[in-house]
Amino acid sequence: MILIVIIILVLIVLLLMAYNISIHKKIQAFQNLNQKITSLNVLQEFMNTISEVTSVDEKIKKINEILIERYQIKYSTIVIYNGTDYIVKASNVDEKHWDTLRNLHNEEIFKDSINTATPKYITIEKEGERLPYQKMEFGRAKSAMFFPLYVENIYIGYWIIEGNKPHEFDNIDTTILEVIRNNIVSVLKTVENQQVIENIVRDDLFSSLKSAEYLYGEGKKVIDQYTTSTICLFRITNLEEINEKFGREVGNQIVTEVSKIVKSSLAEEYIFVRYMGPKFAIAFSGIDIDAVGNFLKEIKPKVENTEVEVEIQGKKEIQIAKPKLNFVVSTYYKRTALEGLTKKLEEYLDNAPKEESTINYL
Repeated sequence: MILIVIIILVLIVLLLMAYNISIHKKIQAFQNLNQKITSLNVLQEFMNTISEVTSVDEKIKKINEILIERYQIKYSTIVIYNGTDYIVKASNVDEKHWDTLRNLHNEEIFKDSINTATPKYITIEKEGERLPYQKMEFGRAKSAMFFPLYVENIYIGYWIIEGNKPHEFDNIDTTILEVIRNNIVSVLKTVENQQVIENIVRDDLFSSLKSAEYLYGEGKKVIDQYTTSTICLFRITNLEEINEKFGREVGNQIVTEVSKIVKSSLAEEYIFVRYMGPKFAIAFSGIDIDAVGNFLKEIKPKVENTEVEVEIQGKKEIQIAKPKLNFVVSTYYKRTALEGLTKKLEEYLDNAPKEESTINYL
């Protein structure tokens, strides 16, 4: 009888053990699934951040905030090498520690990680110790994971996460962290072209206007605050003729006068740039094409009545140089290809007859 009871108890224990193992596997499967869902959600947030009308630096900071919030990371810092210096692009660490964080590439403990493109995990073993790269600070970070960042085998910087407990990342899923690291790299690669555009914006000497690149960077932030806007390109159709007849100095005066008149007639929220040579672009943010057409009908004769007096050398004679303008306008829809639209308008102006001087709608 006792033997039967023991056998039954053993069977019950075995069944419970099997049940617990099954439950543990289900919990692990659920956790893995949950981590995958979280990673997909984070990736979607990354993609949304890329499409936002913000600067590259703002996008990187937003990405870092997403990482900290969604993965409950104590400290997260993204450092980028711009070819000359290491720049802290995003961090929730107090700025007094940024000099240390931007110089981690010089630390022996991380050099091999950078050379081999592999992560490095370090932690203290007991209270009172500090991480190798910490110079003056105690207590802030007690464990860290360092991830070198590469774009197409080119080293561009690193991402480091830090915890305030020893061995904090012992059980973290490094696969997920690798996915995050790859997503960071993808974002940096995606916004690279935008950063180039932001860095090459210049002020035009004669018109005092921003160059065309401004339209696609800072200007687009303003334009995309509205569902639809109107884009206008216009050309001083006789600028080459003026340059040839009176000289480039007179042509530059024409550019200056045209720019002054148009700019003084525009509201501040409209973007006005010197597009290229005799061509200019105006983005009428949030304004429909009919309203813009009425405005252009008023401004066109005003500009074309502008006169620049030219004294003919060797003669007691004054001649007049007057600009002629050809306009083309079209509707722009939020977050569509602005550069594609301006290219289409530019092609129209370039292919239009030289004598054409009107307002065209595409």
